[in-house]
Amino acid sequence: MIGRIRGILIEKSPGQVLVECNGLGYEVDIPYTTFFHLPETGQEVTLHTHFAVREDAQSLFGFASRLDRDLFRLLIKVNGVGPKMATGILSGLDAQQFIHCVEGRDIASLVKLPGVGKKTAERLLIEMTDRIKQLEGQFIPASAHTEGVSAHAPQPLTTSQHPADEAEAALVALGYKPQEAARAISRVSEEGMSSEALIRLALRNMIPA
Repeated sequence: MIGRIRGILIEKSPGQVLVECNGLGYEVDIPYTTFFHLPETGQEVTLHTHFAVREDAQSLFGFASRLDRDLFRLLIKVNGVGPKMATGILSGLDAQQFIHCVEGRDIASLVKLPGVGKKTAERLLIEMTDRIKQLEGQFIPASAHTEGVSAHAPQPLTTSQHPADEAEAALVALGYKPQEAARAISRVSEEGMSSEALIRLALRNMIPA
């Protein structure tokens, strides 16, 4: 099991990073809550990881905090929730926000997450209520939530594209159809908004097909 990775951030894009450790480059799938807190390329990064092995694939998932990683491991034990959906859930909410939704029985917020319909949201509330007790003692202040990833504020996407185009591309990378991504961004877009803000709002307001 690969539980943590520390190295130089070579490449980063919505949903995946390439980290070099001792001459080896590791492709790591990440949720957006981690992507927004990555340092600039060329700098050192530390990610808490989960190594998933299937018959047809081997994937390494990385997270800003151990709490996010441990919640991911609990999520994929829920009936009907695989690594892709769990990553989508943690793209819309970080671990502490998700736990607050479960504790508050906030089904309305859960159904707005990527791929989560009403039945899945109800299943998450039922199955995760007891499981999140395993995370007791891991809650940390928001200011320290990304310790080991970056000591600075979240970094916005940095390309020459228009923020709305960047946000649409990020949603497509997460698995949404281009038409769905465009509609989601148009619903929340306002003048002067960054691509980061657009993605966050779109993810939280999207209604799964």
